[in-house]
Amino acid sequence: MIFSVSAVVLLGLLIWFLLRIRYFRWAEVLICSTFGFLLAETGAGPVVQGVLDGLGGLLSQLS
Repeated sequence: MIFSVSAVVLLGLLIWFLLRIRYFRWAEVLICSTFGFLLAETGAGPVVQGVLDGLGGLLSQLS
């Protein structure tokens, strides 16, 4: 839960920044899609959450 809240805040700030500088490409569309899935908790939300949890676990093991 803490990771998903942190991810939502971080992705929200990143989207705000990208909107501010008017710079959107395919990578930014994927970031916005991830943000939307985390907020909405749709049927695809658990899949996206699982991927993010896996990435978080992978990054924590790198150090």
